[in-house]
Amino acid sequence: MRRSKYFKEFKIQVVQEAKEVGNKAAVAGRYEVHENLVKKWVKEFDEHSELAVQWYVLKELEQENDQLKRLLGEKDLEIAILRDLLKKKNPHLRRSWK
Repeated sequence: MRRSKYFKEFKIQVVQEAKEVGNKAAVAGRYEVHENLVKKWVKEFDEHSELAVQWYVLKELEQENDQLKRLLGEKDLEIAILRDLLKKKNPHLRRSWK
């Protein structure tokens, strides 16, 4: 028998859907995993729900942080480009901005 390793994101998604739907067998069939495995994940989630929720929130915050870093980098690049253009059009400003 082959054992599969599932990612935490997948497990959390299956557990959340199983709790919303209320039918673990239907959710198990939809994701092609055994019903007992879904029951086990739900039990583990209930036992460690606080940690799972914190982990999920942490992942969302990390994604938001990465997005904000990219936006900040883009804005810094835009400012540098605009300063260069301004210096080229107004050479007398070269001394005041660096």
